[in-house]
Amino acid sequence: MVGEYAMRKGRVYGTVLVDVETGRPVDLLPDREAETLAAWLGERPGIEVICRDRAPFFAEGARAGAPTALQVADRFHLWRNLGEAAERCVSRHRACLRAPFTLPRQEPVKAPDAADGSTTSPWPTGHRFADRTREKHAIVHALLAKDHSRRAIGRQLRMIHRTVKRLADAAAPEDLFQGQWQNRPTKLDDFKPYLHERWAEGCTNAWTLWEEIKAHGYAGGYGAVRAYLRPFRGSTPTDARPPTPRTVTKWILTHPDTLQENDRLKLKSVLVHCPELEALTRHVRDFAQILTQLQGDRLLEWIAAVRADNLPSMHTFVNGLERDIDAVIAGLTLPWNSGIVEGHANRIKMIKRQMYGRAGFQLLRKRVLLG
Repeated sequence: MVGEYAMRKGRVYGTVLVDVETGRPVDLLPDREAETLAAWLGERPGIEVICRDRAPFFAEGARAGAPTALQVADRFHLWRNLGEAAERCVSRHRACLRAPFTLPRQEPVKAPDAADGSTTSPWPTGHRFADRTREKHAIVHALLAKDHSRRAIGRQLRMIHRTVKRLADAAAPEDLFQGQWQNRPTKLDDFKPYLHERWAEGCTNAWTLWEEIKAHGYAGGYGAVRAYLRPFRGSTPTDARPPTPRTVTKWILTHPDTLQENDRLKLKSVLVHCPELEALTRHVRDFAQILTQLQGDRLLEWIAAVRADNLPSMHTFVNGLERDIDAVIAGLTLPWNSGIVEGHANRIKMIKRQMYGRAGFQLLRKRVLLG
């Protein structure tokens, strides 16, 4: 396996070589030039497989130093390169991200028509515990209606099984109200008819209403008034800012089964308004299947499908694949990968820190090979 490590990050890099069978480092080279790697490989004619990233100097050095060896492109670097191309593609369609979308939430509770503050439910609206219970009950039953299992709902909402069971078994959220807090009188009770009347007149500013009832003798805080009026709002809240290209790229690169429900709905809303990003998502997921299931024989078919769509950033990505097509197909077919090289690169960083950055190449090489 061939990989790089940093002597001075961003400035000076070297090459680390690892035995693919034992996982042990074989040698350290002071640079990452193709000639240096070719000379090292030329002195060891028995090498049969070279697993590497897609850097051109490693490909050229392996080709010159071990022309008969099988070159295998590392799958991690293939996926990272695909992610970079996908993010560039999403950035080109930034305007599509401004499409509005609405998250599934509980229907807002309308203000009662009666001036005396009576409601159709014996339980209070505007109370934080009651409203929280109603919201959780609505979300759980909405997911159950979509055939989500209770265990899956618990994982998604980060609830224990007993909580999910109580919410799922309750026909109405009022069945869950227990204790005395729901009937406890509050300082706001005497002023609720006034709030209803002013709301009906069109005054919907909680701060203004709080100042008005203070002038009439209300001794409570602004937070209680704001919480009580919140369910009266008629519009369902939506996300004010559109997602960033990096966020959308993360959604696209995430396996659909592990994507959070809210993120899945947001991504669906974006893709509905942008056929190019919908095509990008399809190609990314097809490539992920090729990569995870080692179906390298499907790569040429996948490249042809990508070229059929208007995705310039992805075209650049597949151009790079075609320049290194044999190694890429081998990487997507054979079980070899360069994961152990990344581990040794991190180990080299640790050794350098232990030496307070004063490690010369010869001493660093000795510690890496003998450690």
